[in-house]
Amino acid sequence: MLDLSRVLAGPYAAMMLADYGADIVKIEPPEVGDDSRAFGPFVGKESAYFMSLNRNKRSMTLNLKEQAAKDLFKEMVKKADVVLENYRPGTMEKFGLGYDELKEINPKLIYAACSGFGHSGPYMLKPAYDIIVQAMGGIMSITGAEDGEPTRVGASVGDIIAGLFTTIGIMMALHHREATGEGQKVDVAMLDCQVAVLENAISRYFVNGVVPKPLGNRHPSITPFESFTASDGHVIVGAGNDRLWEKLCNLLGHADLIADERFNNNLNRTKNCRALKAILDETFKTKTIDAWLSELEEAGVPCAPINTVDKIVNDPQIKAREMIVEVDHPVAGPLHMPGVPIKFSATPGSVDRPAPLLGQHTDELLKELLGLSDAEIAALREKNAI
Repeated sequence: MLDLSRVLAGPYAAMMLADYGADIVKIEPPEVGDDSRAFGPFVGKESAYFMSLNRNKRSMTLNLKEQAAKDLFKEMVKKADVVLENYRPGTMEKFGLGYDELKEINPKLIYAACSGFGHSGPYMLKPAYDIIVQAMGGIMSITGAEDGEPTRVGASVGDIIAGLFTTIGIMMALHHREATGEGQKVDVAMLDCQVAVLENAISRYFVNGVVPKPLGNRHPSITPFESFTASDGHVIVGAGNDRLWEKLCNLLGHADLIADERFNNNLNRTKNCRALKAILDETFKTKTIDAWLSELEEAGVPCAPINTVDKIVNDPQIKAREMIVEVDHPVAGPLHMPGVPIKFSATPGSVDRPAPLLGQHTDELLKELLGLSDAEIAALREKNAI
């Protein structure tokens, strides 16, 4: 893959593929590189933000404003399976490197474009960041405290979800090419992806005509399915069916609620969720989080603490699944980051190399992919092409 993407959505997609063995050639502008190299926090002069998103890749620099660099890129496209970019639509065409041009060079090429609003429609040329598409895509309107202001999701889900859909699109396109020999363009819009993950908010709106609003930790259609107040914090409980509801009532000493007409089925419990929460909160306040978790787990009622990051990175399940890994960076030293989430029995993914230094592999890749000599590479540097 020739990866021209930067910051988050595109690099995340490329990293997912790199973790499972794809050969990712990260192409960056000389001197400055990917914008995220300037994002903190820093370990020495190296960005932890950048390093967390660009492991298992090789970096080379190309100045695509120079014709010599464009020519090099086109030569590499002849040997590439995938080109990935997340520029604003039209940018690659200005370089003379859009899909229509590149597919003439390599008809089997998968060209993946991940942008804010996609390569069609009236918003196509609008700039976008994660918070922009979270706002426009509706997820902020259903996130936050009940009757509170709309809230951005804490992780950059506008970017990350688009990165995941881009990865899926690339794999489906590769599967199609395997069957037919045909390459194609994969066009992923961050805004589209936000709409795709709104799930029941959209169906509820079309069914009842009511605009969904933030509900705090409460589920809009399942009750009780939210946080409850223990003596030292909050416990999450998910009683997703009547069987679990009965178990919960018996555990809490509220067997009387099972037959209560306000709460005798999920629909009624949801209609009367505020009254139910008030009753259950009074009981949950009598014990600590750990005490309730122990009893709920023993009874088979789904439950959880609300972990902070320091707790989740040390959680025994996370450790058992190797979801926090350490990689040794040549400048920053040991760095911890999330591991690979998809576990294969035959072809497991792994974190084998740290994020590259800017242009670390430029000479290596030009020799490997294009057979250039040291003298030819030096001449390209003289032209500011690399």
